[in-house]
Amino acid sequence: MNVQPTALPEVLLITPRIFRDNRGAFWEAWNQKAFADAGLPSNWVQDNCSVSTRNVVRGIHYQLIQPQGKLIRVTHGAVLDVAVDLRQSSPNFGRHIAVELSAENALVLYIPVGFGHGFAALTDDATLAYKVNDYYSPAGERTVLWNDPDLAIPWPLAPQQAIVSEKDRAGSLLRAAEVYP
Repeated sequence: MNVQPTALPEVLLITPRIFRDNRGAFWEAWNQKAFADAGLPSNWVQDNCSVSTRNVVRGIHYQLIQPQGKLIRVTHGAVLDVAVDLRQSSPNFGRHIAVELSAENALVLYIPVGFGHGFAALTDDATLAYKVNDYYSPAGERTVLWNDPDLAIPWPLAPQQAIVSEKDRAGSLLRAAEVYP
């Protein structure tokens, strides 16, 4: 696998080694030893799956209590996946990266603790599978408004096209959000 930092150096883009032939393809989605050898976290406590239809936007989510690092991939369809630096002490505070993850490109995004996460479904059906390194804490969950103008995330749809949950519509603007130190 190839591990590369993104414009936010702590957020890593992982390209697996894919073996393709006339039957299809094979690759390792996760290998504890390979990840540990590459200096990546390899202790995950939970696997999650999120299924969305085109134009669904989820996020920007994070947890202040039991914060979670995430290892994200798409098993069906495609998404624009976004990580936002929410560490006040970081020189990159408030900056984001956006990467297209798809079943076809098999890219994996590692988002460490201290970052918010969101995505938009680019296909009629998109399935996101992700590992987390701590358990979900409802009391610790926070949401930054997905379309906060200060973030300037280049979502691939007009705001009126976005299908967004009530929780995500009620997210805080970054300037008012409770964030990491």
